[in-house]
Amino acid sequence: MRLLAKGAVALTAVAVLAGCSAGSGSDASGKTTLDWWVINPSSPSAAEAQDKVIADFEAANPDITIKKTNRATDAHKDALRTAIGTAAAPDIYDYWAGPGLGGELVKNGASADLTAQYTEYKWPERFTEPALGPVTQYGGYHGVPWKLNGEALFYNKTLFQEAGITELPKTLDELNDAAAKLKDAGITPIQFGGTVNWHVMRLLDTFLEGYCGSETFDKLVTNQANWGEEECVTESFTNLQKWATDYFNTGFIGINNDESSSLFFNGKAAMALEGDWFNAQIRDKAPNAEDFGVFPLPTGTGRMYGFEQAMYITKDSEDAAAAAKFLDFFTSTPIQQETLGKFSTQSVNKEVKSAGTDELSKSWNAIFEDAKGLYSNNDQNLTQSQTTEYWRIQNLVATGGLDPADAGAEFQKFLDSSK
Repeated sequence: MRLLAKGAVALTAVAVLAGCSAGSGSDASGKTTLDWWVINPSSPSAAEAQDKVIADFEAANPDITIKKTNRATDAHKDALRTAIGTAAAPDIYDYWAGPGLGGELVKNGASADLTAQYTEYKWPERFTEPALGPVTQYGGYHGVPWKLNGEALFYNKTLFQEAGITELPKTLDELNDAAAKLKDAGITPIQFGGTVNWHVMRLLDTFLEGYCGSETFDKLVTNQANWGEEECVTESFTNLQKWATDYFNTGFIGINNDESSSLFFNGKAAMALEGDWFNAQIRDKAPNAEDFGVFPLPTGTGRMYGFEQAMYITKDSEDAAAAAKFLDFFTSTPIQQETLGKFSTQSVNKEVKSAGTDELSKSWNAIFEDAKGLYSNNDQNLTQSQTTEYWRIQNLVATGGLDPADAGAEFQKFLDSSK
């Protein structure tokens, strides 16, 4: 009875979604309606920018109508997982490009390989190298990049000077040395909020990329390498424990990222591992924005740490040509230039340059331009259950509850049991 009940609920959900998508396809007049599912915009100005893109596209293409549906993050995920493979599926869907999110739907056959469209519209020449990495990781081209956020180390210039740090770290060894100098000078080297697991995760991800290298990092997060057999995994967890014990703000495990960020804004911590969105927070919350700089995470691989959102065309869309036409418009240089700052501070389009003239903006321009690919946050690379276990082990190591030498094997045991 329970199985039947669950089946009935699922069918009802599909029917409701199908009703929502009834306008897609071509009508009797030959006009095409595209269903576009998008995660809720981050601000009113971003929502207005989306609507203007639609209006401008429809004005230039009167034979195509865009039907946009915005949903909150979890509702968006649930709707996609229910609708994919049915008549209720949208023509275009927005999703994070990491293997554990966008990749989940690619592996399940939901996404169309857009190799022909990339050739037709010359998209490989349009997008930056970091932006192309996530959409080419499965072979062919899955998804069209539209939003890319980078993460790096912000630092307090005065505190670095007080600690005698005259050059920005370019390797993990130099970063470790800088943290030690800051501690010796009586300065908290870096701030983290431990109640939100993803905050500390950023540092562990960085150590894994640096100590393991890009190839092994990618194999680890895609279950092609054994976490318990790679010495670099132990090295990464060992360094995480060292930093958590000696270099994090006291009591980090009991505060969130907003609380810990205030330490940085007010000169009580020397570094913050944050994204390009942190520029605006510094301007809004720090007494003097000129006191701060930013430098790329010194992993030695050349890849930028960050995450991407892509627009995917569903494999079964009957209007893939019209969908590609819209995405070409959406990612074109004029539209990306017009919307810059509404969706992200940097564009996936290599022809679009930030208009910011302050030091932080210029530094981010260089970080994006110099990046030789992208490695993503592991809560996007891993499935939800894997991420939860990754965080549990991370926190145990950081607080001294698990020997770093056992952490990789512990995580591998979970991965093996959940296959």
